[in-house]
Amino acid sequence: MCLRQRSGSRPPNRPHAQIYTGPIPAARAGELTMGGGRSETSALSGTGEGWGFITTQNSQRPNACCFCWCCCCSCSWNEEERRKRRRRKKISLDSKMETIPRCESCTKPSPEEIGLWSQSFDKLMRNPAGRNVFREFLRTEYSEENMQFWLACEDLKREINKSAIEEKARVIYEDYISILSPKEVSLDARVREMINKKMQEPTPHTFEDAQLQIYMLMHRDSYPRFLSSSNYKALVLGGSQPSSDS
Repeated sequence: MCLRQRSGSRPPNRPHAQIYTGPIPAARAGELTMGGGRSETSALSGTGEGWGFITTQNSQRPNACCFCWCCCCSCSWNEEERRKRRRRKKISLDSKMETIPRCESCTKPSPEEIGLWSQSFDKLMRNPAGRNVFREFLRTEYSEENMQFWLACEDLKREINKSAIEEKARVIYEDYISILSPKEVSLDARVREMINKKMQEPTPHTFEDAQLQIYMLMHRDSYPRFLSSSNYKALVLGGSQPSSDS
């Protein structure tokens, strides 16, 4: 006798029901294809041994090794890619290609130069001493990577050797564009998509749009606070220049 007829209610699902991945009986398959187009997932709601078993149209899915629909080879590829990146990073560190000095070489700014910095952000960024002071301020706000990225892009624009361009572009991408980097700069999706396309054949101007976006971000967000900071006011009043040593 059916369990439903005996007790008057449907028995609860088994907590450890097995997953049925075998072939569907011909009679049952006919019912599934005729009943309202349910083709992806159907529960065998009959009685006896079929209770709690689930059939799927695609029972050949590879075994997943993580929380996605990838297979083990995908995770192996990711691990190999991480090892390659670590090796490339070590080479870059040894060659010091990605190193941006904490302080640009420049003379001590004159009172006239310091006064010009408040007139426009462009005049501040054109002056090496101004960039050093502004970068010191950005460090206090934990956004120094914006200036580092801008300087790296300027350095890339001056490069003419093709292999050096490719290497420097890769380092800039890994250091400031990659979402895995702790120094990732804030860019919108459109600019990121453009960079990803240009990275197939990098040029000295691969990051031009991103550089402009970060420039505008510093201008709009950090520059007004810099002009109101105690460091800049001390310079205007004739105080000593803040140290740029790390």
